[in-house]
Amino acid sequence: TSNELEFINSASQRKAGANNSSSTQTKASLNVALLEESFSALAPQGEHIAEKFYKELFHRYPNVKALFAHVSPSEQEKKLLSALTLVVKNLRNPQVLTDTLQQLGKRHKDYGANAGLYKAVCATLLDVLKDTAGSQWTDEIHQAWSDALQSISRTMLNAAG
Repeated sequence: TSNELEFINSASQRKAGANNSSSTQTKASLNVALLEESFSALAPQGEHIAEKFYKELFHRYPNVKALFAHVSPSEQEKKLLSALTLVVKNLRNPQVLTDTLQQLGKRHKDYGANAGLYKAVCATLLDVLKDTAGSQWTDEIHQAWSDALQSISRTMLNAAG
């Protein structure tokens, strides 16, 4: 349903007693364990990632900068890190994650976010994560993050109407 993240195991699977190893690979092939592991490895560089992300986003898409005119860069960077942390920590808690992403989607609509911006954010964040991870970044990690960011975007956009 639209109220449920596509990449989260359904309640029926959990009730049926899906074990932890099978639940790390969800119905849209999201690799939760790999997302958690890679985020944990990147988290110590979180401030650098957030700063680099916004610099790159504004460089690639200068018109986007106007959407952030009323917030300080450091505050926005903290918001990004908090959101990423919240998402990763709740990949196994679908109701909390879905509710939070739906609220974020509604708020971001009020800020002027649209499907094009979500695509720009996803592409830029993937590139920044890859650059930061360096040789530790693999095709599998890239696919896991790409799938997750696309699912997050869909959930937020659907909530925004």
